[in-house]
Amino acid sequence: MGAVRGAGMKRTSAMKRILTIACLAAVLGGCGDDGARPRGGGELSVVFTEEQRMLADQIISVFENNWPEIDYAYAEDLGDGRGITAGRAGFTSANGDMLIVVERYTQIVPGNPLAVYLPRLRELAAEESGDVDGLEGLDDAWRKAAEDPIFREVQDEVVNDEYYWPAVDHADDLGMIFPLSLLNLYDACIQHGDGDDPDGLPAMIDTVCARLGGSPADGVDELDWLDEFMTVRRAVLLDPFDPETKDVWAESVGRVDALRSIFDSGNTNLAPPIVIAPFDSTFTLPYP
Repeated sequence: MGAVRGAGMKRTSAMKRILTIACLAAVLGGCGDDGARPRGGGELSVVFTEEQRMLADQIISVFENNWPEIDYAYAEDLGDGRGITAGRAGFTSANGDMLIVVERYTQIVPGNPLAVYLPRLRELAAEESGDVDGLEGLDDAWRKAAEDPIFREVQDEVVNDEYYWPAVDHADDLGMIFPLSLLNLYDACIQHGDGDDPDGLPAMIDTVCARLGGSPADGVDELDWLDEFMTVRRAVLLDPFDPETKDVWAESVGRVDALRSIFDSGNTNLAPPIVIAPFDSTFTLPYP
C-alpha cells in the first residue's frame, strides 16, 4: 500500500453511543484537557504515563493520517460508507462521534462554522447513514474550526471519553499491566469502536478469551493473550462482518503489523525510541 493519506487508515466501525445534549453537558463539566479520568474509580491495573500517552497518540496518528503530528484539521469523504471522516481520531458523520464533537463544541462556541450541520449530523447518526448529502462544505468548515484551540481541546476530550478511558477500563477488567497491551486496546477502540457489533473491540476481546480460556485476570499469560488479540484483530480487518468496510480495512492491516513489530521487539513498556513502518514510510517516535 502506498502512503496515500487517509486510505485504509480511518476508523470504519458501527455506531458508537450518541450522547444527548444533557449528557454532553454533564460530561463536559467533568472533563479537562489533560486527559484526566472524567469519572471516579479505584486504582487501575495500567494507565499511560504522560510520555507513553504521547507516544501512543503519535503512533495512532501515523495509523490514521500517515504522520505523527496529530491532525485536527483532517476532513474528507473516503467513500467507505461512513460519510465524512475528520479530525484526530477519524470521527465520522455516520457513526455518531463526529456529532458528539460538533455538539460539544457548539455548546462552548455557538457561532462556530460547524453548528449549521448539526441537524443533518443528528439525522445521519440516528440512521447510521454514510450519506453525504447535506454535508456540502463540512470539510472546509471543519478545517476552519480546527484553527480554534477550543475545538482542538474538544477533540482531545472526545478521544479521552470515547476511546482512551474505555480502553483503560477494558485493560483493567482483563487484568493487563503492560502499556503495549493498553496501546493495542486503545488503537482498536478507535478503529473498531466499542459497540456491540461483531467487528467491535468487545467482540474481539470475547473471541480471544474464548480461545485462551480467559484473560490475564484469570491467569492467562498477558503476552500470550496480546499475541492472540493481534491475530484476531488482523483477521477481522481482512474479513470483517460488515462488507462495506472490507476494502478499506484490508488496506489497514499495517497498523496491526506495526504493533506486532513493537511486541516482537519486547518493548512492552513503550520505551522510546519506537520505530514503526505501517504504510511504507518509516517513523521514529517520539516526533519531533
